[in-house]
Amino acid sequence: MTRPALLFDLDGTMLMTDDLHREVFVELMKPHGLDITEEFYLAHVHGRMNVDFFAEFLPHLEDPQGLSDHKEALFRERLPSPYPAMPGVAALIDRAQAEGWALAVVTNANRHNAEAMLEAVGLRAAFDTVIIGEECTRAKPDPEPYLAALRALDVAPERTLAFEDSPSGLRAAVASGAYTVGIRSGLTDAALRSHGARATLQDFNDPALEVILGRLTGDFVQ
Repeated sequence: MTRPALLFDLDGTMLMTDDLHREVFVELMKPHGLDITEEFYLAHVHGRMNVDFFAEFLPHLEDPQGLSDHKEALFRERLPSPYPAMPGVAALIDRAQAEGWALAVVTNANRHNAEAMLEAVGLRAAFDTVIIGEECTRAKPDPEPYLAALRALDVAPERTLAFEDSPSGLRAAVASGAYTVGIRSGLTDAALRSHGARATLQDFNDPALEVILGRLTGDFVQ
């Protein structure tokens, strides 16, 4: 039997950065006539690759990757360090390390952003495996980033918990076969479950986490 594994999305799962991202999008999209309200952000930007968003809403953009790189550089400039992690996530990671569980980050953030966020919350050293969507053949919502993490860790999906907060991330994790847990940082329990979450948590201090972890410890009853 393979060892248990925990797979974590970053933005909105391990730390709350959506407000910073949206501020940058508001600034960059205003000249294009797009009003990035909170509702618009959650519906059309949240969890997606920038270039996919640009293809939909700015189809005539000449250099979508250049604008994406500029946007993410602005985000990193605004990201304070240190930055608060999602409540309870550091304790969960400490527990996983003590138990010998495998750990990975699976994110659509680019490599520079992922490294900056993990350093900001003080958790970079906990992860040997950080899977970046744009470095895979396909990013979320395709399952390939999660499948890449399973291969890298040499773990089985049925022994894996994936924590996600966005529709695209949830669809990717579910399709990989991992037991997928939604984090209610931006979406409701019902919305997260509509995209495939098997359970949801307010954060990693939620008492429901112990029941979910029982799937890995053997204390879970089907």
